[in-house]
Amino acid sequence: MVGMETTATILHADLDAFYASVEQLLDPSLRGKPIAVGGGVVLAASYEARAFGVRGGMPGRKARELCPQLIFVGGNFGDYQRLGDAAIKVLDDFTPLVERISIDEAFADVAGCTHLFGSPQEIAQTIRRRVRAELGLPISIGVARTKHLAKIASQVAKPDGLVVVEPGSEIAFLHDLPVGLMWGVGPATRARLAEIGVETIGQLARTHSGALTRLLGPAAGEKLAALSWNRDPRKLETKRRARSAGAQSALGRKPATADIYVPTLLHLADRVASRLRAKARPGRTVTVRVRFADLSAVTRSITLDQPISATTMLAEIAGDLVRGVLADHRQEKTISLLAISVSHLEESAELQLELPLGLADEKRRPGTRKGLARFGADRAIDKIRERFGKQAVGYGTVALEAARSVPDEFRELAEKEL
Repeated sequence: MVGMETTATILHADLDAFYASVEQLLDPSLRGKPIAVGGGVVLAASYEARAFGVRGGMPGRKARELCPQLIFVGGNFGDYQRLGDAAIKVLDDFTPLVERISIDEAFADVAGCTHLFGSPQEIAQTIRRRVRAELGLPISIGVARTKHLAKIASQVAKPDGLVVVEPGSEIAFLHDLPVGLMWGVGPATRARLAEIGVETIGQLARTHSGALTRLLGPAAGEKLAALSWNRDPRKLETKRRARSAGAQSALGRKPATADIYVPTLLHLADRVASRLRAKARPGRTVTVRVRFADLSAVTRSITLDQPISATTMLAEIAGDLVRGVLADHRQEKTISLLAISVSHLEESAELQLELPLGLADEKRRPGTRKGLARFGADRAIDKIRERFGKQAVGYGTVALEAARSVPDEFRELAEKEL
């Protein structure tokens, strides 16, 4: 579309320090004070706490050392969901082209509604006023021609601001910014780029493609090179279908031993597999992520012959992958985070039954008698939970941990700040 190519009409709206802002809204005595949501691990921090270096994903002990006056709050997850939904609903009032990407942020394309509501900048200003007036929350908005640049602009606009990047100023705006603002550049990629002297997006744009490919691999190198010149053809996905399901647990600093990671993996597998079964979408590829004390992380994955959605099957496969990671990194004695995800999801097709051939992995194959029994036990647990609540029944320590567990959709914010 010509309009999309010549005019900045894509908005990225992002609620500021969302969890902490909600807590300060609910309890006015917390306003202006450094607060952290969480306990053993910081899930989110207010701007006052961030000034002391407190960040999401940080062990609570370290956060208290950095900021002795830090106030910890447990988290009102129902209110986060309610207020996040309400903020996104404000965007829906202006355009049907809204792509929500987390509980506290979304893209919107306003190209088709400027004749009703004014310029994209005026629409963004109205959205910000309404979210503040109706919900009492600060929200930052970036406006640009592409999704990537709109998201960067919203980060530059924080806290509680609006940045519009006009087409003629895109490259000048982009190239002075740090590479860490780019989509897909986490701490590890940022560190690798720094090793070759690349710290700004402009320096990345001027780096030879061969050097980026050698450093980051062909896919990531080409993608970042394109984004550094604001080449981002992605359209908004208003009806996104999940391609994977995952869960993670920030552990603080725990020994890399089986008595720590086995129960944690079972807890994560329970959360992931129950969602797969609820959607009737088993998956073939299991991936684990292990993060160590220095925040370096290793991922491992395996693709199975048949898709799975049974809790104990997933936990055992994840356990094998984690053991493999630890065997290859014997010098690492501490784990700070574990994550499981299942991808290559399939529609729940007819299961291929298998004969009892006495295979070593028979209980991990969904079509065997043992595999079917495991799935049947899971479905029985699902039915009890549907009737009596999630805490009613579970696997061993999983049932005990569930009451203290942070809902999966809220854990992503802790990682956003890393």
